[in-house]
Amino acid sequence: MAVAGSSGYWEDLRKQARQLENELDLKLVSFSKLCTSYSSSRDGRRSDTSDTTPLLNNSTQDRMFDTMSVELEQLLAKLTAVNDKMAEYTNTPGSTSLNAALMHTLQRHRDILQDYTHEFHKTKSNFLAIREREDLLGSVRKDIETYKSGSGVNNRRTELFLKEHEHLRNSERLMDDTISIAMATKENMTSQRGVLKSIQSKVNTLANRFPTINNLIQRINLRKRRDSLILGSVIGVCTIILLLYAFH
Repeated sequence: MAVAGSSGYWEDLRKQARQLENELDLKLVSFSKLCTSYSSSRDGRRSDTSDTTPLLNNSTQDRMFDTMSVELEQLLAKLTAVNDKMAEYTNTPGSTSLNAALMHTLQRHRDILQDYTHEFHKTKSNFLAIREREDLLGSVRKDIETYKSGSGVNNRRTELFLKEHEHLRNSERLMDDTISIAMATKENMTSQRGVLKSIQSKVNTLANRFPTINNLIQRINLRKRRDSLILGSVIGVCTIILLLYAFH
């Protein structure tokens, strides 16, 4: 196809891919904020004595989640289609001489698509898990309040149950804060990934040309792996401590 064989067609595909990636990045940030703010907003609504307002707010937030999920799925589908067209272009006879550069660019866009798809499904799963947990805890709280108002007796067992419930809520808030920090770190690392890949590619090119630099890079990589192991161990210990505190 004449249009597909032109360089202008390839640049147009890249432009579409970058535009879709930018839209996905912005919507995923908003989607992540919706997920992390869901639990705290539910806590605030529970303190309201009205029965209709919480349901209205909850329904509105659920509609936002459904709408954003559909929009993100559509954007991911469009970006997948653009990547497929780019893959078809790299197989055309006219692009053989530039095939290595084209494949490198295509792989970078595929990596971005994979990251965005993984982040979308992970955030969506977290939201659904939080909503299910909040509904369950809300039902338990409602049963407790119904029991208290029906019996009119604030006995020792009810007090202990309420204290344990509050302890669980505090532990869950701590876990939610930890998840929020982890998701914010993930977003920052994703934004820096492209820059780091470009730098690593240039460094590897220099390392292949100069053996001394190659040896230096190997020592740096060894130290980086050692630091990663140390950091992983620290994160693991902190996670275990948080879990022990949460379920103590």
